[in-house]
Formats: sequence, structure tokens, C-alpha cells
Amino acid sequence: MEEEFAYELKIPKERVAVLIGKEGEVKKHIESETGVTLNIDSEEGEIVIKGTDALKLYSTQDVVKAIGRGFNPEFALLMLKPDFTFDMIDITEYSRTKNDLLRLKGRIIGAEGKSRRTIEELTETNICVYGKTVGIIGEVSRVPSARRAIESLLSGSPHANVYHWLEKQRRDLKRDEIAGKN
Repeated sequence: MEEEFAYELKIPKERVAVLIGKEGEVKKHIESETGVTLNIDSEEGEIVIKGTDALKLYSTQDVVKAIGRGFNPEFALLMLKPDFTFDMIDITEYSRTKNDLLRLKGRIIGAEGKSRRTIEELTETNICVYGKTVGIIGEVSRVPSARRAIESLLSGSPHANVYHWLEKQRRDLKRDEIAGKN
């Protein structure tokens, strides 16, 4: 008999419906893709993930966390691919007041979402600003650049400097990828 593992986590109540999906389709899809069972307490936002494969359990935990932090399930499910990961930045570590928090969120998002989109395009990641956090989903090799760019903005670096650094990082990464294929 295989040993069953369980992991408990909590997501915001308003994100529970997204995790379940219309007629339970998102929950069913996650369960069928991973072989785990999701027990969801809609009232409290508590999720229990159960399964016999510890690695799948860990991946599913990241998928649920990402949905809880505002990601569309379609993007969150990317983490079931072996080379994708999820990272999260707590904006409150950079803010002292509620106004600071709002200002910093604005720096990351930018006018009409331009700053967030630019970072996403330059790093080929998906970024979600939700509540007091910034979530990043992407390939393992690309997430650190997105994280550093966001942390730089949170620390007060000018947008132009951050974009310039990201463009250089992207050129270097592309060069390394081409060199690796030869």
C-alpha cells in the first residue's frame, strides 16, 4: 500500500470559486492532471491536497497558491510542466504605510498595465499583482530576472534603468541559448 501525503494551505475566499471553476471543471482538471485529490472548504478558503506522489503534491500546491494569488488557472497550470516555477514577492517588505503599498503596486503595474506587460515580455514570464503580493510564473531560468526587476522597482529604481537591465539580460540569455545549441 502506498503512503498518502497531505498538504494544507489557505487561499483568499474570493479565489475559491476560481479554483473550483464553472461546474468544478478547474478542480477536476487539476486532479486529473496530477492524480491528487483537492478537498476545498469554500467557507474558510482552506484547501487540503492529498496524494501518493510527493512531487505531484508539491507542484499542485504551487498551482493552488498561484490561483489564490490572482493568477488565471490557465497560467497556474503551466507549473505542472517540469521547467516552470512560481515565485512570490511580499510588497509589504518594501512599504511602511497603506499609501506606500498602493504607490508600489502602481510602480509595478504602471499606467494601463504597461510596466507589468513590459517586464512580462522581456522575461517571458506571467506576473500578477494581487493584494499585498506579486506572483511570477515562468521558466526556471527566467523567473529570477523578473523577480530582480520587480524588487528593483520596489526599491525605487527608475523604470528605464530596470528595462535596460532586463534587455541586457534577455540578450545574454538568448546568446547563451544559441551557444548551448552549437
